[in-house]
Amino acid sequence: MSHACAHHDHPHALAADTKASRLAEAEALCTDAGERMTSSRLRTYELILEASGPIKAYDVIDRFHPEGAAKPPTVYRALSFLEQMGLIHRIESLNAFVACHTRDHAHTAGFLLCECCGQSVEIAIPNTADIEASAARSHFQIKHITLEARGLCGACRGHA
Repeated sequence: MSHACAHHDHPHALAADTKASRLAEAEALCTDAGERMTSSRLRTYELILEASGPIKAYDVIDRFHPEGAAKPPTVYRALSFLEQMGLIHRIESLNAFVACHTRDHAHTAGFLLCECCGQSVEIAIPNTADIEASAARSHFQIKHITLEARGLCGACRGHA
């Protein structure tokens, strides 16, 4: 079901001081884990933080350098690293990435996806035990759970 959206101007961008804080936290997380936050990883994370919503890998590639695109393997390796570190999430249905919005980097995330403005909101999934128990009864080993719900955010519905 598609919805024709009225013009709206609600903000989605991250404030500059918040971005700087998130970049510093990411570097500290990597250091604590014995990993290096290379310049390409940091730039990739910065672009995801700057995006106003989920961002596709090819958009990261295009925006990587002011003078031109990055080499795709560089960005794909950085995305994989950032995802493994729990700093970003991949939204499967959009084949796009968003920054993780929680300090707990080892969690199962859910997303509310606005079909109008493209905003994504990360939500905590309170209990995956039922899913895991059902899978175990079927002798299925879960490697990853992603919950995605589509609809309209409050701002697009006129409930700012």
